[in-house]
Order: sequence, then C-alpha cells, then structure tokens
Amino acid sequence: MTQAERRRYLIGELLREKAGYAGIPVPPGEEEQKKLLRSLFNLRMPGPVSPDFLAVQDAYLQEETRRKGITRLADLTPLREGIYLWRGDITTLECDAIVNAANSAMLGCFCPCHGCIDNAIHTYAGIRLRAACAALMERQGREEETGGAKLTPAFNLPCRFVLHTVGPIVRGRVTKQDEMLLASCYRSCLELAAENGLTSVAFCCISTGEFHFPNRRAAEIAIQTVREYRAQGADPIEVIFNVFKETDLHIYRELLGADGAAAV
Repeated sequence: MTQAERRRYLIGELLREKAGYAGIPVPPGEEEQKKLLRSLFNLRMPGPVSPDFLAVQDAYLQEETRRKGITRLADLTPLREGIYLWRGDITTLECDAIVNAANSAMLGCFCPCHGCIDNAIHTYAGIRLRAACAALMERQGREEETGGAKLTPAFNLPCRFVLHTVGPIVRGRVTKQDEMLLASCYRSCLELAAENGLTSVAFCCISTGEFHFPNRRAAEIAIQTVREYRAQGADPIEVIFNVFKETDLHIYRELLGADGAAAV
C-alpha cells in the first residue's frame, strides 16, 4: 500500500464504525484527508479493532513520523551533565520516554485536530494508546490525581514509553499549592521512570498551555525539581527539556545558562 492508500483505507474503516458518520464525504486533497483522519482518531472511543486495521495504521503513522524527521537523543548536546534543551515536535523525539500533559480523565484529547500536546501524542501513537490509558483508568476506578504519573507504551512514536501526568490548572494567581503540584508532576515522572529502568525522559512544558500556568514560573519549578532529583544521587536519568514556543526557548536558555547553539 502507498501512504495515500493507507490513509483512505483508515478513513473508510473509521467512518464505517459509526452509523452517524454515514454520508461524510472523503475529501480529494491530501491535507484535507489528513485532517479528517486525525479528527476520526481523536473522536474514536477505546474499543476493539481488527489486526488488519492496526497493521495499516501502524505503517501509516510510522511513515508519517519518518517524513517529519526523527531526532535522537544521541544527536543532542547536553547543556549540563545529563540535561538537554531541545526545541521541536516531541512526537518525533527518540528517547526512553516523553511526558504527556494529560487531563484527569487520562484518555487523550477528544477535540478534533486540537493543538495541545495530549492530542498530538495520542494522534501519532495511534488508537492503542487511548485503549491502554482506558485500561489503566478502569483498574484505578477514579480520575487521575494532579501531580501523579502513569506509564504506557508509546506504540507508534519513536520513543519507547509515554509518561502521563496531570498538571495543576491555574485560575487567577498561582498559589503555593499550584507550585507544589507542578513540582510533583516532574518528580513523579522521574521516580516512575527510575522504577521502570528508563534512562532518558523528555519533559514538555507541563500546565503552561490550556492549564494557564505562567511560563517562566513553570520553567523555574521544572528545572529546580530536576536538579534536586539529580542531586539526591538517584538513578542517572538524562532529562530533555522540550520546548515548542520561542518564548519558552528563551526562558529555558536563560535559566539554564545556555550559550545558544547547543540548546536547539
């Protein structure tokens, strides 16, 4: 199958899953088809799927990521021993684990083509990630608490695992409780990574998007928590601070004392 044939097959199968989708036309253009497929991935509830579907989906998503370009940890230069700063698409980073800024339901973003990291990670990992998260939540029997962490396979992402953490939602001024919970997100991810023998973790800017945590204060807490963890002589986990926005890049460069070229 070509990539276009895979895309049309996946769209067709997902449209056939729900009676309410009957009559939705498949657009002729590649970009419009990609948007439709992503929307269908985002909206799909966890449930059984055929091995044929998974085989085509996996081949399609892995090829899409390959075309975007994969960045390997070995290609990055540390700013400090075991600490990196990298600006890019976290779904293209090859390391042991990337961190997903999840919500308390822990099922990913259901808003079609939304720009949050939760949506991107679930989209490019594929539908098995939502199913894995749903199984975790069913066993837990309640929503995920803020500041904890859960581990799942990464499926079609180039990393091995995804660490899911729920950051604090800031309403108005940042409180001490908000700060403690954000620090707990970073600490919980590092501890869970160490428990599972992982040696590298890429952190996104937890809570700074839809959850409205001020970017600079969030970066200060992230760096401080990682430094404190490493200073304890704990497992030597390499940490990548992943940023996407220019604003965050400047903040982390300043706080880490980056010299510029090594940080991108």
